[in-house]
Amino acid sequence: MANSEDNGVANAGEAIAVEPVVTDLPGHQLVLGADEPLRLASGQLLGPFTVAYQTYGTLNAEKSNAILVCHALTGDQYVSEPHPVTGRAGWWSGVVGAGLTIDTDDYFVICVNVLGGCMGTAGPKDINPKTGTPFGLDFPVITITDMVAAQKRVVEHLGIEKLFAVIGGSMGAMQTLEWASRYPEMVFCAIPIAGAARHSAQNIAFHEVGRQAIMADPSWHGGDYYSQDTGPRRGLSVARMAAHITYLSDSALHTKFGRNLQDRQAITFGFDADFQIESYLRHQGSTFVERFDANSYLYITRAMDYFDMAAEYGDNLPAAFKNSQVRFCLVSFTSDWLFPTSESRQIVYALNAVAASVSFVEIETESGHDAFLLEEPEFHRILAGFLRGAAEQRGLNGKAATP
Repeated sequence: MANSEDNGVANAGEAIAVEPVVTDLPGHQLVLGADEPLRLASGQLLGPFTVAYQTYGTLNAEKSNAILVCHALTGDQYVSEPHPVTGRAGWWSGVVGAGLTIDTDDYFVICVNVLGGCMGTAGPKDINPKTGTPFGLDFPVITITDMVAAQKRVVEHLGIEKLFAVIGGSMGAMQTLEWASRYPEMVFCAIPIAGAARHSAQNIAFHEVGRQAIMADPSWHGGDYYSQDTGPRRGLSVARMAAHITYLSDSALHTKFGRNLQDRQAITFGFDADFQIESYLRHQGSTFVERFDANSYLYITRAMDYFDMAAEYGDNLPAAFKNSQVRFCLVSFTSDWLFPTSESRQIVYALNAVAASVSFVEIETESGHDAFLLEEPEFHRILAGFLRGAAEQRGLNGKAATP
């Protein structure tokens, strides 16, 4: 990564500024870090920079009913509404909304596009005011800690001293754990779903395959493709295809696709999409490139790779939660081989070791890692029940969420 004045990157002690861009995306945008730059885990300073977020429901007078929903790698802030680029339903539209599990008649839901993202929050495609061109790989490398620190500033901007809950699946679970560990005084309860306290070697390996697919695409241009007529669409598509396989279980793939042929009666003895699973993955790849920036994919996957909660505590995970008053509910899925139940159990053991308040459930399903995004009645029942009990403990007014 470049680090000199000539390349438009700040010298030591000087904040990296990101030119504020007002987009026509629905939702909210803030310019943060103008007076107090954000110190990143790398030691670099960032500010000013833009953060985009979306809200649902109404914040009560006591500001005690706020739930922060943290999105996963390829998600964004559009939780419960049609996506402004694809037109598809929000990624958690079956969970967040009026009368749903996270009931927006009761709760004020916030979702922030993560730092390094590409839906309004500062990232590699944004303009470096020193050069007048997009940062590309000159954007500073970010971590889960940095993402959460930026979210904290949004929460503080909204005047919320303590979040009722922080909830997230996959990379969202990493953010949830980081919130509960680093800012426990601001979190009443935390619900990490299908997550882990550190990224495994296997998962780092899958991410590296995706990154190499992007960087091997001739249209990547060393990350400086923004001025070109095209970008690394093929590489990003392959990265998405490879990652998407890890989100599903073998059972789910067999049940949904098996060896069924795609719009044909026999194999073609060629390399078109003979099988339905091939067609499905190609579709996933081609639609993904329409809404996601390739460099953001590099940056966000790297942030996940660097995540290791125990690292700064001498590899002692319980120390990350010492004296925590946060109420935890961890959820895993039996067929999730990307973030298996054993990873959640390690967190539960660490929380038990410091006598934290923790509930844990492993849900039987064939849906794989993506189960938290799908219609899983048992998961919805567990989530609703925990929120209902936590709301009673918090003394929130009004009816609690119902299954």
